[in-house]
Amino acid sequence: MIWGTGLPGSTGWPGRDDMNAGTAIAIDLGGTQLRVALVEGNRILDRAATATEPTTGPEALFDRIDRMIDRLCGGRALSEFAGVGMCCAGPINTDTATATQIPTLPGLDDVRLGAELSRRTDLPVRIENDGIAAALGEWRHGAGRGARNMLYLTVSTGIGGGAVIDGRLLRGHRGIAGHIGHMKMTPDGPVCSCGATGCFEALAAGSALTQRAMAALQTADSPYLAGAAHDGVVDARDVFSGARAGDAHCCHLVAEEAMYLGQGITSAIHMFSPERVVLGGGVANGFDLLEEGIHAVIRRDALVPFRTVPVVMAALGDDSGLMGAASLILDPQDM
Repeated sequence: MIWGTGLPGSTGWPGRDDMNAGTAIAIDLGGTQLRVALVEGNRILDRAATATEPTTGPEALFDRIDRMIDRLCGGRALSEFAGVGMCCAGPINTDTATATQIPTLPGLDDVRLGAELSRRTDLPVRIENDGIAAALGEWRHGAGRGARNMLYLTVSTGIGGGAVIDGRLLRGHRGIAGHIGHMKMTPDGPVCSCGATGCFEALAAGSALTQRAMAALQTADSPYLAGAAHDGVVDARDVFSGARAGDAHCCHLVAEEAMYLGQGITSAIHMFSPERVVLGGGVANGFDLLEEGIHAVIRRDALVPFRTVPVVMAALGDDSGLMGAASLILDPQDM
């Protein structure tokens, strides 16, 4: 993590004594979408979003951020804001706020994100990996409130996460803990985005469910998916819709997804011993269909003391990361 000027080793908030009050500028930098919001307390006051377009280069990206901030601020001076919190797709070295070969942001290798944001805004800046920031958002304002030990998983195109252990965010060396999606679950299996085979992400991410749905479309196993296809394409959302409509193969795909999620979550529960697991990301929109299967795997496979750990749906939805990014600025204690 990085404060103030964005220089390694900087630990203070220069000239700022009121960091628990005010309004923060929150930025969620993902591989597909760039979102900026103004956050006060537990409320998002206003927001804007655009395509990230990382291949256009860092200068163009920061220019877009500048324009989005200017539009949201509506003439207010930047000096009126408490600071800038950013969550970013990882891995990112939060000790130096530097992008470190992020697969989904190939145009930002070795860019000093914190230093550049601080230079452009003249505000204190803090940056976290998106999974850790989302865990913070849910812990402060969502489904993790009141827990001293909590695990957050985001399941969408990939799988990421973050953890709160003994009332503190778990960051690890260089601030890149929580890459739960790259736990090895099988020696074989599909190839993951990281290049390895058999990762949790390769089996249970939304992209993996989409691949299984596409395979079912090609083999004509699902009448629902055949009817739902647009230009020969279906995705995870179609699987959940088909299951709700009673399509037998979609129900099978959902049960398979719940099994993979349950297996990965069981391993994570053994590692982190959380009071609860919070599930976010696009696949969590099918949580009502997945919940029973996930818990069945946990009850079957977990050691006895861990079998009753509940898995709950994220309360903040897509805003977990933005709220966590804002909390880096507005509520920095226990971090």
